[in-house]
Amino acid sequence: MNRRLLVISNGHGEDVIAVKIIQELWKLQKINFSSDSSQEYCPINITALPMVGEGFAYQKIDIPLLGKVQKMPSGGFIYMDGRQLWKDIKSGLVGLTLHQYQQVKQWSREGGLILAVGDILPLLWANLSGVNYFFVGTAKSEYYLRNEEGWLEDVSIVDRFLGSIYYPWERWLMSSKSCLGIFPRDSLTVESLQNYGIRAYDYGNPMMDDVDISFSPVQNPDDEYTLKVLLLPGSRLPEALDNWQLILSAVDSLLEIQDLDLRFVGAIASSLNLNVFAEIAQKFQWKPIQKKSVNIPIEDPDKMILTKNKAQLILSQNSYAQSLQYCDISIAMAGTATEQFVGLGKPAIAFAGTGAQYNPKFAKNQSRLLGISLQLVENPQQVKDKVQELLSNPDLWQSISVNGKKRLGSAGGAKKIARELLSKLTKRSEV
Repeated sequence: MNRRLLVISNGHGEDVIAVKIIQELWKLQKINFSSDSSQEYCPINITALPMVGEGFAYQKIDIPLLGKVQKMPSGGFIYMDGRQLWKDIKSGLVGLTLHQYQQVKQWSREGGLILAVGDILPLLWANLSGVNYFFVGTAKSEYYLRNEEGWLEDVSIVDRFLGSIYYPWERWLMSSKSCLGIFPRDSLTVESLQNYGIRAYDYGNPMMDDVDISFSPVQNPDDEYTLKVLLLPGSRLPEALDNWQLILSAVDSLLEIQDLDLRFVGAIASSLNLNVFAEIAQKFQWKPIQKKSVNIPIEDPDKMILTKNKAQLILSQNSYAQSLQYCDISIAMAGTATEQFVGLGKPAIAFAGTGAQYNPKFAKNQSRLLGISLQLVENPQQVKDKVQELLSNPDLWQSISVNGKKRLGSAGGAKKIARELLSKLTKRSEV
């Protein structure tokens, strides 16, 4: 039986999405085996190629890596800043890329199936492999160029001529006979690709699988009258620490609003040092208090609680989905986390930083993607006015709720994609 699957991804967020699909694939295989005892259990041989970074998401679930991996200075954000690309090149990007291509060609000699996750690079490697492949498009959405009403005002003539966020050469790779299916992130992009005769499926967005959960918070009468604000500084050092200071400046502006009870939740990436974020908060006059003194439905035994001007600040690393579900609004300087929060139908307020990721270009592009759900301001001090505007406009808040859920797509995508993979792997094994 030839149940070989190679997963190619190019970014930390892409690695995480790929892992979700792999885990759903394992679950489905076990269910199918248990329902048909006549079959011999033959586990799928899965290998991963993380093109950016060291593939920690794969290593956590014991997926072997193909060839060598290497962390690059840009962290995968070379499209935001040409200087980051030059740093990567000096760190051996060209040699690493050639090595990865050679590894893919060598792997494909024994046959199998490829799942490419990310942008054109994994898609290209899958196409050049000579075996059949699927593609999960995480990086692009038609919402960057248009909405349901038509083109955005500042879209260039070139982009309009090309016709889609996916360029003709990308669509050519998707139209290959070896390409068994494309899984875009939203319905608008699915429709666009289908108009070109591409086998695109509207299966939802795996990015929303872990955060669109059933959440029943601890009943606290005070919560009904408290505005709960999520703080998202990002996950990339040292940028996240710089972002955190800017966010705390925005928080200070909110504390100036009279007769508004506030509670802040800082969702800090597990890869970062929580104590450092707490120390910075203390420089902004936040004082630590005992956990037992506050009834907060964030189930994280390691959370830290601080207070200032009767407001509370909770820092947590182990209750990410709960934090997103619990909060009403966000001050966000992050990529995936911001999109997931918006996908729950909630508004996010953002301003650009100075790092490699959440810079002015990234913030503008994210605003195009998320539409009214992401309210951009020029500096932290303007967050106060934007929050007051949202609180005084329930119709806008409702429009944001509908818009966010539509633009991020529905949950459950990982399981549906895994079902397609298992179907093809089973058919291949019976040949």
